[in-house]
Amino acid sequence: MTTNGDTASPSGTPAVAARTGFTGAGKDRPAATGDDTLPDALTGLRAAIGAARFPLALPSAEPAGRISAALTDQLDDYLLPRLSRLDAPLLVVVGGSTGAGKSTLVNSLVQARVSAAGVLRPTTRSPVLVCNPADSAWFRRGDLLPGLTRTNQPNGDTRSLHLVTAPALPPGLAFLDAPDIDSVVDANRALAGQLLAAADLWLFVTTAARYADAVPWELLHGARARGAVIALVLDRVPTEATDEVAAHLAEMLAEQGLGAAPLFVLPETWVDGQGLLPGRVTAPLTDWFARLAADADARSAVVRQTLGGALGALQPSVESLAVAADEQLDAADALDERVRAAYRAANRTVEQGLRDGRLLRGEVLARWQEFIGTGEFFRTMEARIGRLRDRVVAAFTGRPAPATELRDAIESQLVTLLRGVAAEAAEHAYTGWKSHPAGAALVEPDLAHHSAGLPGQAERLVRDWQRGVLELVRVEGGDRRFVARTAAYAVNATGLVVMIAVFASTAFIPTGLEVATGAGTTIAGQAVLQAIFGDQAVRTLANKAREDLLERVRTLLDAEAARYLDRTEQARPAAGTATALRQAAERVEVARLSSGFAEVTAEFGAPGAGADTQANDRERA
Repeated sequence: MTTNGDTASPSGTPAVAARTGFTGAGKDRPAATGDDTLPDALTGLRAAIGAARFPLALPSAEPAGRISAALTDQLDDYLLPRLSRLDAPLLVVVGGSTGAGKSTLVNSLVQARVSAAGVLRPTTRSPVLVCNPADSAWFRRGDLLPGLTRTNQPNGDTRSLHLVTAPALPPGLAFLDAPDIDSVVDANRALAGQLLAAADLWLFVTTAARYADAVPWELLHGARARGAVIALVLDRVPTEATDEVAAHLAEMLAEQGLGAAPLFVLPETWVDGQGLLPGRVTAPLTDWFARLAADADARSAVVRQTLGGALGALQPSVESLAVAADEQLDAADALDERVRAAYRAANRTVEQGLRDGRLLRGEVLARWQEFIGTGEFFRTMEARIGRLRDRVVAAFTGRPAPATELRDAIESQLVTLLRGVAAEAAEHAYTGWKSHPAGAALVEPDLAHHSAGLPGQAERLVRDWQRGVLELVRVEGGDRRFVARTAAYAVNATGLVVMIAVFASTAFIPTGLEVATGAGTTIAGQAVLQAIFGDQAVRTLANKAREDLLERVRTLLDAEAARYLDRTEQARPAAGTATALRQAAERVEVARLSSGFAEVTAEFGAPGAGADTQANDRERA
């Protein structure tokens, strides 16, 4: 471990003395605003963040989850409890890399072996908080870091906080020995970050061998962004390398906007039998903290600067959550649209199939021609409608077998069409989702095909539609002597002609393609129905039957699409999530600007971000 107040800085002045002065900042500022608007606004923001969900697997989802958890922890662990007691003891969180000597330093500063130190890693498994006995009640209350269970003995549980009192530590000041920020244990690293976010003052401990490591600098950047008060200890510095290492670290700090942070350089040295550093080595740091503990105004300046910085950093962080929430909704809408587009195309295919005569080909056409007659029927059809009607009635009443075959052919043709379009729509929806990061995480292999029950549902749909057509004919022809005279045969046969008409033109006017495809089928169907019902009734029957069929098909395909849409509905965040986050953050910002925290100056160990924050505040005001 190293600590030497006499180590020279690059400028030749003592490193500690040159950069650890107090200014009495905050002396003319009130300790509290007396305004509960800010706590209320923070409570509302806490609720909005807690309600936000990012379930879809987008690139922004995981970072949003981390930011959400970090903000929630900081609100619960630090901002809300600290605002309720600005005069509570100052919490110094001691953090750093593995093996930096944090526990040895804490033990030496409080003159007692309160935190385990050793060569095994990780040494600090559960955090240790050391305070003066007079301050013990505040920390045992659990307002700060409420998620950690207070204990009197170390137990290795990362969710517990080992409380220790040390009479040598002056009142008004507490040290928290945090786990390693680069621990091999995930839970330790997460806890270290959480504890650092709950600090009034961050004391970073690093070594001459590891001060340039990436992980500590990432955390230092985060501290700078929040305007937190930071002090650094450069430990275990070889005497011959003191000037070079200290100069390089100072240069790095200045480049990162941390040039005002107090820096203590501690030389390589020995420890006594209790594992404590020599008093002469720790004296500059001990004196610095003693002065801080004795100066209520200085402590207030530290608290207000860290609070002000943390409050000022909330809105940008919350905005990133709002953007992620917007992306979630956009992604859910995009996934839904890919599904709906696939099934809209399926509906259009069915509609087109009813327009272009394709359903009149093959078995349906053969059964229809067998049912209605062949060449002789078509030759006599135009000669006399009366004779045509008599012939049709005779055929209707005397040949039930061809009618059954025709009905079965119509059913088979429609079911085949519905199975085909449902399979194609499922495949397109599946492909669309697989190509989207959020959709790929939601699909399962069975979604690539239509549902297992669709064939049976399609058969029931067609049979129900055919019965509906017969009922339509019965209702429309209820006052006509033809239907009354020929009874069930007339209804059934006429219904089949209506079904054939549905397979032709929407306007029931045959096109050249329909005539060529159906070999005169449409003309025959039109003539028969006109002879029985009249021209307008023919159009009405065909249109009603067609719309009924299409509506049933839409219902069937909607149920197929719901296999996808139900998944996005379950994963979709609330529509107002982003708005709620932005509004809550804006309320906090307004309250911050009117609370006095926006005016906190970087007078105490400023990390360099305070001036920018103040300028922005003045510009907004």
